[in-house]
Amino acid sequence: MPLTTAPDALPTSIATEILNLLLPHHRTTDPAPAPPEAFPHQLRRIAAFVRDGAPIVFTLPGFPCKSPNPAKVLGHLPDQGERLSLTFLNTLCTKIEQIYPPGARVIICSDGHVFGDLIGVPDDHIDAYADDLRIQMGRMGLHRLSVFDLRDVLGDLPHDTKRTHIHERYAPTLEALRAEARADDQGLALYRGITRFLVEDTAGWTGTRSALQRVCRQRAYGVIQRSRAWGTLIAEHHPHAVRLSIHPQPIGAPKFGIRLLDAPDAWTTPWHSAALRRSDGRWTLMPVAEAARMGRLVRQGGRDSHFDQNRAACPPGAQ
Repeated sequence: MPLTTAPDALPTSIATEILNLLLPHHRTTDPAPAPPEAFPHQLRRIAAFVRDGAPIVFTLPGFPCKSPNPAKVLGHLPDQGERLSLTFLNTLCTKIEQIYPPGARVIICSDGHVFGDLIGVPDDHIDAYADDLRIQMGRMGLHRLSVFDLRDVLGDLPHDTKRTHIHERYAPTLEALRAEARADDQGLALYRGITRFLVEDTAGWTGTRSALQRVCRQRAYGVIQRSRAWGTLIAEHHPHAVRLSIHPQPIGAPKFGIRLLDAPDAWTTPWHSAALRRSDGRWTLMPVAEAARMGRLVRQGGRDSHFDQNRAACPPGAQ
């Protein structure tokens, strides 16, 4: 009896090739790299698209808004950090298309409105940020990317109404999250990471450091509740998509953590920092205050864009 190729062999083989394109950019706290076989959830999702001959759909919650701390970012609109990150994602889709002609697309699930009240960013700044992301994508020809936000789900309802709706319908309980943080190292790491960002992002605080930390610890659980709610809503609207994450994820997790740009730690994102072009031409992310000591500010399109180490930084106090 002649041997036959298993029906799933070709889709699985192509899915493995595609996952190999993502693995160099895996955002994780695990110390050692892992082979594609260690990511069965992603392989199954990608192979399902391949079997159908359909473009692979990735969803990436993130790109919410700029940090409200002026020591970390250049303003409230996207800058070179976002442009480089979006270009990276579009290029990844292009590379996938070279080995799988139907290609891939990434849906940026911009989540700023989901927790804007908890992080102290005005809703009009969040709208402006997401709108400018769309403009940048069109201007740069990044046609494999799109933006999905609460306006696509709940239209023009007041922002507080939208937040209340998704919290009540999708958010886990506070008790469940606290229990998770006590029992799970990854849950605890996320809680601590969010708390740290909230402390760092708070500008103009007039109380004590310990009081700020207490407030941010309370708000951190709210941010995680809303983020989980947003993730559930995304899964409801895009049930077959391969779920990416800007947070570090362990090997084999249902979400695949992806690093958008080089940064000093696994948590830094373009919306919490500024981009610096190093003297060797590589890009990295860091707080504005640090980047300003290392390079000269560059403006692009009439607004602050990034820093360049090949240009001398301004002396302290100079304009």
